[in-house]
Amino acid sequence: MNVRPHISTAVVAGAAVLGLLALSACSPTTSGRTDDGKLKVTASFYPMQFLAQQIGGSHVEVSNLTAPGVEPHDLELTPQETGHLSQAGAIVYLKGLQPAVDSAIAQSGVKHIADAAKLTPMEVHGPEVDGHHHTTGDNHSHSESEPGQDPHIWLDPVKFAQVAKGVNTTLAAADPQHKADYQKNTDVLVKKLDALNTEFVNGLKNRASDTFITTHAAFGYLAERYGLTEEAISGLDPESEPSANRIKELHTLAQTHHVSTVFFETLANPATAKTLAGDLHLKTDVLDPLEGITKKSRGTDYFSVQRANLAALQKALGTK
Repeated sequence: MNVRPHISTAVVAGAAVLGLLALSACSPTTSGRTDDGKLKVTASFYPMQFLAQQIGGSHVEVSNLTAPGVEPHDLELTPQETGHLSQAGAIVYLKGLQPAVDSAIAQSGVKHIADAAKLTPMEVHGPEVDGHHHTTGDNHSHSESEPGQDPHIWLDPVKFAQVAKGVNTTLAAADPQHKADYQKNTDVLVKKLDALNTEFVNGLKNRASDTFITTHAAFGYLAERYGLTEEAISGLDPESEPSANRIKELHTLAQTHHVSTVFFETLANPATAKTLAGDLHLKTDVLDPLEGITKKSRGTDYFSVQRANLAALQKALGTK
């Protein structure tokens, strides 16, 4: 008769202990800093990593959720990676580009988050214009909450500079002790981006054509900034197969606008671009959407790859 209350008390006590353990396991166990005091910053993919490193400098330790060579649009996170996200002191990402990352960040509980999509005006490109895919941007939706928005803002140096200023604000809020250094690093970076913009403006003057063909509809902001027209074989997904009508349109466009080159990219299969170029007797070249840096990249960082992109466009558009 006295056994039952004793067992019940023990069970309750055990459950309480287990509950505390579970709670502590779910709660953040980090201050968002490394053992040597650096701010832990998690970036969603390369352009965000680049900004965090350039602005944070020696005061931050930056990790990238998207490994080199992985197509960011297709990224999936493991439960361990999702859980690890809560240990960051700050996060830098672009909402709408990677749905798995968006979900993980929403659950992370991290206070200091820089969303690049809120740091510069985003544009909606599409749906199809006049029955075809003529575009200066992306024809496809990148998230259910933001249909039609083109996320590729980092390819426009002016917009990228605007994002940099917002990332600076976030890092300074997460680590006020080094606010002055973050501002100094941001000023240097913005100056470099302004200079890159000037290089594109001057480098694309006196061109024979305004139109270029790419596999991936990633260069809408860049095209708009410098008065160019991007014609994409496919849309958001560089692996998708174009329709027969789209191929026919591209044949006509290439002849009408004196297109000399079909561009493909380093992280996607170039087969479709090369087939189209062969049919049209056009050249092929690389135009890098800068979603990641690999051994195949024509440069080791954002600036060197962008300058390689400029050189490729100059050659393809017949600049003098």
